[in-house]
Amino acid sequence: SSAASDVYKRQLVYLPEVDFDMDQFLADVERIYKEKGNCMVAVSEGIHYADGAFVSEAKTSATDGFGHAQLGGLASLLANVVKQKTGAKVRGIELSLLQRCGSHTASKTDIDEAFLAGKAAVEAAVSGITDKMVAFRCTREGGYTCQTSLEPLEIVANAEKKVPREWINAVGNGVEQPFIDYVLPLIQGEPDAPRNNSLPRFAKLKKVLAH
Repeated sequence: SSAASDVYKRQLVYLPEVDFDMDQFLADVERIYKEKGNCMVAVSEGIHYADGAFVSEAKTSATDGFGHAQLGGLASLLANVVKQKTGAKVRGIELSLLQRCGSHTASKTDIDEAFLAGKAAVEAAVSGITDKMVAFRCTREGGYTCQTSLEPLEIVANAEKKVPREWINAVGNGVEQPFIDYVLPLIQGEPDAPRNNSLPRFAKLKKVLAH
């Protein structure tokens, strides 16, 4: 629809697969803000300049177990830079923990696939299978379907799966339709989750040893 198209034109998306340029970023934001009166920007903590340096203002002392630096502070940094440049009211929001603990906003697809992963993991463990990771094999032709598979840890751990460059627009500040086609099925379905006093009711499991 024209309304959806207009909203999309107010958004900017920056991913680490494309080098980040601060001057171009500010120009993009200023252009959209002057034209539309507002602008929403989504950025990955991993975005970096052409020389490989991360844009994030902070590298914490923690690592991910493979020696990769944990990053933080990007939203605050960019919000301050945009505020100084444009004078606009800017709010930086770091989803992080908020995103991971917001299970009440999960789609039915999210919940169904989480159940599939847990089921496959338990069945594998009970069968004595080790050194494997549960993976999803999904198809989108003729409708979205998802099945689990067990993959060797050596092809999963410390590996990075990148967004295909052709899914990102030519100037590197947005995504193309193939990206939307890929992610759209993942947010489908309203969960029918039990609630108490309008709050999610979570299961409490007993610790039972498996023999």
